[in-house]
Amino acid sequence: MKETNVSITLIALSFILSLIWGGPLIKLMRHFKIGKIIREDGPESHVEKLGTPTMGGFIIIVPVVILTVLMNAATLLGFDISGYSVLVPLVVMIIYSILGAIDDWEGIRGPRKGLGMSATVKFLMQTIFALVTAFLLKYALHVPELFWPGYPDPIPLGVAFIPIATIIIVGYSNAVNFTDGLDGLASLISITAFAAYGVIALMQGQTFLANFCFTIVGALFGFLWFNVHPAQLFMGDAGSLALGASLGVVALMTGQWLLLPVIAIIPTSEVLSVMLQIIYFRFSGGKRLFKMAPLHHHFELSGWSETQVVQRFWIINLLSVLVGIAISRVR
Repeated sequence: MKETNVSITLIALSFILSLIWGGPLIKLMRHFKIGKIIREDGPESHVEKLGTPTMGGFIIIVPVVILTVLMNAATLLGFDISGYSVLVPLVVMIIYSILGAIDDWEGIRGPRKGLGMSATVKFLMQTIFALVTAFLLKYALHVPELFWPGYPDPIPLGVAFIPIATIIIVGYSNAVNFTDGLDGLASLISITAFAAYGVIALMQGQTFLANFCFTIVGALFGFLWFNVHPAQLFMGDAGSLALGASLGVVALMTGQWLLLPVIAIIPTSEVLSVMLQIIYFRFSGGKRLFKMAPLHHHFELSGWSETQVVQRFWIINLLSVLVGIAISRVR
């Protein structure tokens, strides 16, 4: 009961902090004209989004950092409410948020206006940070490397854990990034995914990790307040890269990373649609498998409204989350 009360309190606090911080951030972004540049080849309905403030991921990151740091400070004073292990996903969130912010800024005001950071440089930086994190998870935190459904004990993977963890962190960093294309989509999907891993962490007794997840959930609800259609603010890479990387780290810390494609079925589908589109385009002589990738644009161009895509994708992801949690309980 104590753990549940703390989790609910953290959700409420991070939600309130996001609401308080969100309004001034939007005004600041508008004042400095830090607005979204829309792809010319995108759906026509997105033209009206031109100039909407971006880099809104900071609405999420700031409350999470404040609350997590304060909880760890309280731990130093003798209050058993946090653990140092959560500093790893927190630092990952901060680093990937900075990387995403640089990418956002490059796309708005930099020499690669409209394009953002070079894909090669961006991927290289993501990989380096993920590789360092993988070593920390294995050799510093000694996380359970793999839980297999029906088998009660964690399965050691040896050195293979390092490349697997690196791929997961980089992969889901980009997966959530691809999902961030419609008002409210990435935030709704991230809420369900982090809530799922928060529940899994609680069931494992990893209370501190669960609290970290629920802090993110509350901050995401606060961001969603401004991001529902029609959005006043976009998440940007400053938010999506950070959320995706953190989700990968949280999944690895629970040892239940095999469930990520289920719990995060929409981001998984989004990144796979991009990969399949590229492969099919190259081997078919210029033909397209989807009308447009990522996947949400395909359904938009097929006649679904933006809100229909978001709501239906969220329903699918919510059902998959319930399946994922159920599988995690199989012993």
